[in-house]
Amino acid sequence: MNERELRGLIAHVKTGRLSRRGFVRRMMAVGLTAPMATQLLAISGVAMAQSPSTYKPTKRGGGGHLKVLWWQGATLLNPHFAVGTKDQDGSRFFYEPLAGWDANGNLKPVLAESIPGREDGTLAADGKSVTWKVKKNVKWHDGKPFTADDVLFNWEYARDPAAAATTSATYKDVKVEKVDDYTVKVLFDAPTPFWALAFVGAQGMIIPKHLFADYMGAKSRDAPTNLKPVGTGPYMFKDFKPGDMVTGVINPNYHDANKPYFDSFEMKGGGDAVSAARAVLQTGEYDFAWNLQVEDEILQRLEKGGKGRVSISPGGNMEHIQLNTTDPWTPDADGERSKLGTKHPTLQFPEVRQALSVLVDKDSVEKYIYGRTGNATANFVNNPEKFRSKNTKYEFNVDKANEILDKAGWKKGADGIREKDGKKLKFVYQTSINQPRQKTQAIVKQACQKAGIDIEVKAVTASVFFSSDVANPDTYTKFYCDLQMYTVTMTQPDPELFMKQFLSEEQATKANKWQGRNITRWSSKEYDDNFKAGQAELDPVKRAAIFIKANDLVIANQVVIPVIARHAVQAMANKLHANMSGWDNNTWDIQDWFKDA
Repeated sequence: MNERELRGLIAHVKTGRLSRRGFVRRMMAVGLTAPMATQLLAISGVAMAQSPSTYKPTKRGGGGHLKVLWWQGATLLNPHFAVGTKDQDGSRFFYEPLAGWDANGNLKPVLAESIPGREDGTLAADGKSVTWKVKKNVKWHDGKPFTADDVLFNWEYARDPAAAATTSATYKDVKVEKVDDYTVKVLFDAPTPFWALAFVGAQGMIIPKHLFADYMGAKSRDAPTNLKPVGTGPYMFKDFKPGDMVTGVINPNYHDANKPYFDSFEMKGGGDAVSAARAVLQTGEYDFAWNLQVEDEILQRLEKGGKGRVSISPGGNMEHIQLNTTDPWTPDADGERSKLGTKHPTLQFPEVRQALSVLVDKDSVEKYIYGRTGNATANFVNNPEKFRSKNTKYEFNVDKANEILDKAGWKKGADGIREKDGKKLKFVYQTSINQPRQKTQAIVKQACQKAGIDIEVKAVTASVFFSSDVANPDTYTKFYCDLQMYTVTMTQPDPELFMKQFLSEEQATKANKWQGRNITRWSSKEYDDNFKAGQAELDPVKRAAIFIKANDLVIANQVVIPVIARHAVQAMANKLHANMSGWDNNTWDIQDWFKDA
């Protein structure tokens, strides 16, 4: 579909000759997601559809205690420092964005009065600004009023480099102005097709100015409220034991009538995914379990327990192996490793990376481990389909790996391990403790051994691996090893923010407290220039081509090795109603969760 055809379809929607639903279907048929289709309509002057409500309770409270399991426990409750979905999801009980994404790609107002649109001028026709009107009479949990000043403050807070916020990529390239006490305007340097990013969804939760203003920049980590949240959300803070338990009680003054349903909640952390699944599906001890990275055979067996059901939602999450571009073994005078400017002793050579890329038996990982919960893939970007490259392919070929290394002069020594110029192909390959991941490690290790590559597997407790503790050497953001594997989540229906993790300016370093999103520390001017062209491209066809090229550059350079495109998998009690969205965090609509009587 070219730009002229696209504009013609939009014109038909405006005149009523094509229904909104028909337009979205046409866009999805050519690979555009529902959220992107609705945003195209919005920027062209067609109002965004209202998300239908499935909430049944007619009064606030009375639902008793909600028990949920996140087997990777939350380690902090400031959404601007969330290093994984566990922290985002834990924060969302207390903090809220202006709007969230539902499963159908519609924006749903939360702290916003309404969704911006062309019809009332809140969405600029040139795509260079969006105006948000926030709800009046919303109060923070301590009784202070929520206003536009809080929204503006979050922009200032997150974009400050000294704060090293994980949300900085969302806010640093925009400008935010206060229009009045209940209105803010977000301005973009160029026409911006994906305008609903700042203050929206998983990256958009808003913290109170009056409690964080004294903890800006370098002092941001010292704020007491990082561990004792005071938000606008449906639940108020009760207690927090990092890595273990978050508890809260109903907010009696919540701004949405008759919500929430539950009187209190506990978010239990720790353990493992299998025991979490069992606690919902088989024993019924818990109402919900998150991120069930469990062999599908086990899930099907547990479902026979009859207490719950497995929910599978396709999205953009990617289980992948990262290849370190820096030297993780030689510390500088301050003890920092994997430092910018250094080169990995052996992974710097393309033939080594190429050999590793054909030593990952992805089909076996899919067939014997993930089943219906994930698919083997050659791409880092797999959804939306329009952005999925057809230029890539994957193969598992031990003979080819041997041939590549032989040709490049890597000879096997007496111990069977290849070496060249005194450097051996010996790698430490780390991931979190999790049965599917340890089985994947074993598959990779066995294949590498046949090619003369020695793999030392390392498994780190999930609460440590995904921790934001800057003093811990085993966190994935430090990447103090050769290879590492985990899932990176895609919480927007567009790859722009997702692919920022390969930008040079996003490299994780000691200076930014290892909060930069580029963990491999790869740097490519070609990638950077291509990416920035995509940020301002309004034509969806051209934009898709730009991000496909971004994916292809990452794959061709073996910056990462994609393994499995993972679906979101949760367990729910049979009576629980919880709407999952592939485009937002798991607790995006926690205020709407309820149980049948």
